[in-house]
Amino acid sequence: MEIIKTENIYKNYKDVVALNDISLNIEKGKLYGLLGINGAGKTTLIKILSGLIKKTSGKAFVLAKDIDTDIDSIKPFISVSPQETAVAPNLTVLENLEFFADIYDKKNPEKINEILSAFRLDEVKNKRAKTLSGGYMRRLSIAISLVSEPEILFLDEPTLGVDVIARRETWKIISALKGKITIILTSHYLEEIEALCDEVAILSKGKLLAVGTVEEIKKSTNCTSFEDAFISVIENSTEVNTNV
Repeated sequence: MEIIKTENIYKNYKDVVALNDISLNIEKGKLYGLLGINGAGKTTLIKILSGLIKKTSGKAFVLAKDIDTDIDSIKPFISVSPQETAVAPNLTVLENLEFFADIYDKKNPEKINEILSAFRLDEVKNKRAKTLSGGYMRRLSIAISLVSEPEILFLDEPTLGVDVIARRETWKIISALKGKITIILTSHYLEEIEALCDEVAILSKGKLLAVGTVEEIKKSTNCTSFEDAFISVIENSTEVNTNV
C-alpha cells in the first residue's frame, strides 16, 4: 500500500532548480532512504512532503491525500526530526518530552516512560537538554518527534555531527522502529543507508538517478560494493531503473 506518492515534482528557487521531475512511490511501513551528497535535494523533498514549503509544480499525495488541498488533515499523522536538533535547551529531557506531549495533546506518563526507555534516555532524564552530548541531543530530538505517535516519520540526517558510537546507537533505535511506522530517512552516509533502509532513492543536483534496494542498485551498476555503485550512479548521471 502506497503511503507517499509523488508525480513529477519540481521546486525552483528563482534560477536554481532544487528538485527536477521527482516521482516516487513509498509503501507503508517501509524505511525509505533518500541518499545524496549535500545539495542533492533531499531536505527540500522532505520539507515539501511535510508541508513546510510549497513545490513549484507536480503532484504529491500523503496518506492518499493531496498535499495541496489536504495538508492540514495530513499534518497530525506526520512528524519531522530536522537536521537541527529541535529541543528546548533549558528544559530537562523529561520536561522536553512532557512539553511536546502537551502541545500534541498526547500527554501520557506511561508512553513517555516507554520513549525514555526505548531511546535509553532514563539516565539523563533530569539533565537540561543544553548539557547533553551530541549523541544524546540527537536521540532526544528523534524521541520528541515520536511523542505525537505519527504514522510517518521524516528523519533528516539523523546522525549528522555525532561520533561513531553515537551513530551506531542511533541506528539501533531507528532499526527498532522498522515496520511500526513509515520512515523516510535522508543521509549522505552510505553505510547508514545500507544498514537501515528497505529501499533507496539516489538524488544528485535535484534529479532522481536511481531507485531500488541496495542489492538492486549494486546489480544494475555491476558493482559488488554499495560505495562503488553509488559513485557509478553519480558519475554516469543517467537515470537508472532498478525496479524489477
